Amino acid sequence: MIAHARTTPLRHSFRHRTYLWCVDLDRLPVLPRPVRPLARFDARDHFGGGAPSLRAGLDAFLAGHGIDLDGGQVTMLAHARVFGFVFNPLSVYWCHDRSGALVCVVAEVHNTYGERHCYLLRPDGSDEAEVDKEFYVSPFFAVEGRYRMRLPLPGERLHLAVHLENEEGRAFTAVVRGRRRPATVPALLSASARRPWSTAAVWAGIRRHGIHLLLRGLPVHPRPRSTPQEGMTS
Repeated sequence: MIAHARTTPLRHSFRHRTYLWCVDLDRLPVLPRPVRPLARFDARDHFGGGAPSLRAGLDAFLAGHGIDLDGGQVTMLAHARVFGFVFNPLSVYWCHDRSGALVCVVAEVHNTYGERHCYLLRPDGSDEAEVDKEFYVSPFFAVEGRYRMRLPLPGERLHLAVHLENEEGRAFTAVVRGRRRPATVPALLSASARRPWSTAAVWAGIRRHGIHLLLRGLPVHPRPRSTPQEGMTS
């Protein structure tokens, strides 16, 4: 379940059900050919889009910030391509070194304009991290304020939270909750039947709620002419 709630200058909230993949970046699932259109992972959907693999894209991003995992495990939480389409508002990568220690977390954000931006995070002992907002996501929020994120490594249960805070206080909260299920073919078919073309539904839902807010008179912040594709902080 994914829930969004904004508090200023208008109150608006919604929630929807979907399914995400939690995978080892070095062991991405390859499904039997008949069901492969229901879930495919493609390097062009993440980071700069030009790396030969997802792992190579992540390693290149980390190397740009002086981090070498030395082959350590990376767990990714994201949507897969469904019938050739994917939209990931947020992909999360938990990056470990060879000893298994958590080195950092990368939060990759996509907007509906085809742009992406990566935040490099170093969570504390409570799995929390803070970072300045550097990327235009919604036309109803300026590129200002600070994110406070809680990103514990998924276990049997998933519970992530992202808060946007500005001068007026907490302006926006997004929560992702879920329960781990084995990625079997029957489970995928069941999820696809209950949430058909899930990634397109996410994209369409964002547009639908955006139109609703426009009709309510929420002011729009112009999109910057150039938006960074990758970012660091924290």
